[in-house]
Amino acid sequence: MIVNNLTKPFLLICLALLSCGKKTEDKSLNEPEVTLNPVAEMGAPIATASYDTLAKTIHVYVALCDNKYQGIVPVPKAIGNGQDPHNNLYWGCGYGIRTYFKKSAEWKLLKKEKKDSLVMERLVFKHTTKNHYLIADAYNGKHIKQCTKDFLNSSCGKLTDTLTINNTTLGVAGNSGLVAYIGHDGLMDFQLYEDYINTDNKQRNVIILACVSKRFFGPHLQEANVNPLVWTTGLMCPEAYTLHDAITGYVNGENNTQIRQRAAQAYNKYQKCGEKAARNLLVTGWE
Repeated sequence: MIVNNLTKPFLLICLALLSCGKKTEDKSLNEPEVTLNPVAEMGAPIATASYDTLAKTIHVYVALCDNKYQGIVPVPKAIGNGQDPHNNLYWGCGYGIRTYFKKSAEWKLLKKEKKDSLVMERLVFKHTTKNHYLIADAYNGKHIKQCTKDFLNSSCGKLTDTLTINNTTLGVAGNSGLVAYIGHDGLMDFQLYEDYINTDNKQRNVIILACVSKRFFGPHLQEANVNPLVWTTGLMCPEAYTLHDAITGYVNGENNTQIRQRAAQAYNKYQKCGEKAARNLLVTGWE
């Protein structure tokens, strides 16, 4: 079975609902910790660069859909291999991050690179009219727990780094103004015991497109000093169009309500669920 831009919307939402419907044991509990080096092959970190002087960046963490290592009801094999970014539901498929943003008139791909067994591919985009950059990392689906931890540590500012591309220093992880997570909500399957407490007094914006993300990510972000632009109250299909249109509002300087509205409109456009239902699903802020 092949999924592409012509895939029926009802199939996509069925896959999303199935993906969040099954809990399993935490297969990563006995695995060794993997440490992310965000700039290992893109450019050397610049220790003296300050958060305030970095180029405006968005860092997107994508946990590749994985039938074998995630607590999901299996999706078709071709799109559920978490070690194959090219065909993965959340990366290389028609509505995956890589494909959708590459086709967007708002973003230009500057660099694509294969990294390692943790971050299998990294993309760097630049906005075509605004001075914003977007970094997207495709995490091996086997390491969804590490992806989740890296997202949370970035959100609170504990994980920070930089990279240089075309003589421009870009913020990575917690040096980004907006940090996003895309994929299965692994917090339904495993526990995290670390504290994610902000210590630098910098507030970062977050978008979390995963099933019931407000409920599961919220407790971990209580002391992280984040501004949730968009997160979810129920089951959803975390494909690229919702993130893309929310980011459009963000780079245009819109407020939380306007950004959430863009996200809901995009979700309804592709999922045909009704705009009211989309607004109930995709919420903003802490209320």
